[in-house]
Amino acid sequence: MDWIKVSVLTNSQGIEPVIGRLSQLGIYQVEIEDEQDFLNFLEENKKMWDYVDEELIESKKGKTKVNLYLADNMQGHEQLKLLKKDFEDFKKIAGAEFGPLEIELDTVREEDWENSWKKYFKPIKIGNRIYIKPEWEELKDSEGRIVFTINPGMSFGTGSHESTQLCILQTEKYLKEGSTVLDIGCGSGILSIIALLLGAKSAIALDIDKNAADIAMKNAKINNVDDKYATYTGDILNDKDLYEKIRGQYDFVFANIVADVIIPLAPIAKTLVKPGGYFLTSGIIDFRKDECIDAITKEGFRVVEILKENDWVSMLFTL
Repeated sequence: MDWIKVSVLTNSQGIEPVIGRLSQLGIYQVEIEDEQDFLNFLEENKKMWDYVDEELIESKKGKTKVNLYLADNMQGHEQLKLLKKDFEDFKKIAGAEFGPLEIELDTVREEDWENSWKKYFKPIKIGNRIYIKPEWEELKDSEGRIVFTINPGMSFGTGSHESTQLCILQTEKYLKEGSTVLDIGCGSGILSIIALLLGAKSAIALDIDKNAADIAMKNAKINNVDDKYATYTGDILNDKDLYEKIRGQYDFVFANIVADVIIPLAPIAKTLVKPGGYFLTSGIIDFRKDECIDAITKEGFRVVEILKENDWVSMLFTL
């Protein structure tokens, strides 16, 4: 079945009155798009990213909508007719107080949204040794490369992003066989699992999202390295119990996150990296590179290598 997406254009003050009006028509399930809520969300969660695309901010500017979905059938069209008439009357009563109160329509086709993106995710080669292959794709010739098979689910980390690719290049170059690995902010587990495939002895993966940690373990099983792999959920910056669980000194520590997490992570990383071991940081936008270098070298690390692609930087440090 297809659906009619109905958007009622309003303003922040009009959200509750519009929802009330819709409930009188027997419509209770709605989604709200509000510029101020969006800006508040960015402010409250700013440590999760270093910048937001200006086009995204512009697309939300001055826009408040209440969206609902009606079945694209006779019953849905009857309901739509009643809704349009009701909001014509409401607009006459409310005037400009609650915004334009206009109706926008769009058609949403029935589709398996969870899986439709898979057709765009194809095998990719990275560096000289790695081939990343989605679980649902056949790979006829690996060309002698190490194949990492992945099903990222809803987690970050397919290997397509510059920050991940730069990390893989440096891992391929500097990871020693038999290394112990810690992956902070593991996402799909791509970096730590590839480290195991390259010869690491063991890996521990952390993420604040339990779903990500679960997906990382599933990917470890797909690649037959789950016997060397452990996952934990939590925020290592604030969770002392988590720190005690993973406490130790590792040969290779990944932090492919963002600058606002990497900077306060630096003193913790110092306690987790063996002398002569490596701390690999990525997910850093170029204009924040120097901040990260200052914070990490302040803890006694030395810069080994900095790679850049487009606006993204990956930096390898050692103690």
